[in-house]
Formats: sequence, structure tokens, C-alpha cells
Amino acid sequence: MLKFIKQYFPSVAIAVVLSLFVRTYVAEAMRVPTGSMIPTIEINDRLIVEKMLWMTTLDHGDIVVFTPPVAGDEHKRYVKRLIGLPGDTIEIKDGALYRNGTEINEPYLNERMDYTFGPVTVPSDHYFFLGDNRNISYDAHLWATPFVAKDQLIGKVIADFSIPF
Repeated sequence: MLKFIKQYFPSVAIAVVLSLFVRTYVAEAMRVPTGSMIPTIEINDRLIVEKMLWMTTLDHGDIVVFTPPVAGDEHKRYVKRLIGLPGDTIEIKDGALYRNGTEINEPYLNERMDYTFGPVTVPSDHYFFLGDNRNISYDAHLWATPFVAKDQLIGKVIADFSIPF
């Protein structure tokens, strides 16, 4: 038995350390518990989230995981679509999203928004996120502080797997 432990322990220890490193700094699998991103991401879908944000560029329309600026939810993770980059002015009126005064085509939405919001300008080192299921999504249009600080970003979704139960 001792020989078995001596033979395999180093390999197991390296595998554990390597997997913890990858999960913490490179990529992580996550499950989506809510319907705020329907129809793009369904409840219980599995996501692969790339965490090396320093190596990537965030663009309008990216789906991002972050810690929300919501009291009581500081330890939760939200998955939303990136709508506003630093310096962008965001407004929602007449059921449409406007970024910097231009109406944005959003083919991923099920229905038009039934609320108005803004205009607001995204501050430096902050981002503005909305769910795709806008009328039920608890997102920036409802938060007291609608902006997510850069240091609250966890990663960018790079894959979505629907697993039926």
C-alpha cells in the first residue's frame, strides 16, 4: 500500500494543484440558475467562462459573468450581456435600446422592453449590463448603482451547453 501511495501521490497532487489553478485563473464551468438571459441562455445551461480578461477585449454584446453592485448579492455571480462600455451613453425608450444616440438592433430579444431608463453615461473603468429577457431580468436598469466596476468582472462566456434533464 505504501508503495502505491508513493507512486501515485505526486501525480494526484500535481493534478489537484493544476486544476485549482485553471479554475481560479483560466476558465471555469458554471450553471445558470435564472431565466434572465432567455432565449440566449436557458435555465440550468452550463457555461464555460474564460477568466483571463487581461488577455481579451470586451465588446458590446459579449456575455459576461460578474459580481453585481447589489447590496446583499455581493457573493453571487450574474450572467448578463454587455451593453455599455466606459464612456457610452445608454438610454431605453419606446421599447428600444439607444447607445450614444443610435438605436441598437437586438435580434436576441424575445420582446421589446416595457420600461424607460436613462440616459446614463458609463463611467471610466465601469460597464453596463442587461439581461436578454429584459422585462424580467434583475439588471442595471433596476439596480441603485447601474454600473459594474472593472474589478468585479469574473470572465467572458465562451461556450454554452444545454443539458436536458
